[in-house]
Parts: sequence; C-alpha cells; structure tokens
Amino acid sequence: MKQITWADFEKVELRVGTIMTVEDFPEAKIPAYKIAVDFGEFGIKKSSARITVLYTKGELVGKKVIGVINFPIKKIGPFESEVLICGFYREDGSVVLAVPDKEIGNGARVC
Repeated sequence: MKQITWADFEKVELRVGTIMTVEDFPEAKIPAYKIAVDFGEFGIKKSSARITVLYTKGELVGKKVIGVINFPIKKIGPFESEVLICGFYREDGSVVLAVPDKEIGNGARVC
C-alpha cells in the first residue's frame, strides 16, 4: 500500500450529502443508478453509482452518503458524473455505502 501525506489527504473533498433523486441508468454497461445528491453549500451534484444489488431506489432517497466532490467530471456513456459516492466492495462485488452514523448537515467535511 502506498502511503500519502496529510497534505495529499487534505486535497480530497470528502463531504456529506443527502440523496434527492434516484433513476435507473439503462445505458450503463454495469447496472447502476443515476443519483442526485444535495451537498448543501456545494450544490446538488449528479453521480452514477453501481449500488443496485443491495439498494432499491426507494430506500436510497433521503439517505445520507459520503462523496468526493472535487474529482473532474467523468463521462459515463451519455451521463456526466460529478461526484464519487463512497462505498466498500464485498467479496461478491456488491457495494455497501459509506454513510455517517449520526445526523450531520449536508456539506460537512470528513476529517
């Protein structure tokens, strides 16, 4: 594992947001959702997320998530993903979301 410096970590904008909308993404090569997340003062940002195995659209709306908001836009087919929603891969390849365990405002930074 390559080590990074504290200065490297400080460049990553890991922020808390609330999922506002979730749509199917039929054009995706690997099953995914198109998600809009409210990051408070940083605005609503779009993401493509491969979380269809463990999460339904209905249970995602209103859920707090952690996202990297300062990556460049990534073009995924016809969709422009503005944020990386963080999660963990399980052995079967499904993704478990990284989420705060207490109430916190949108836009709060991971420290």
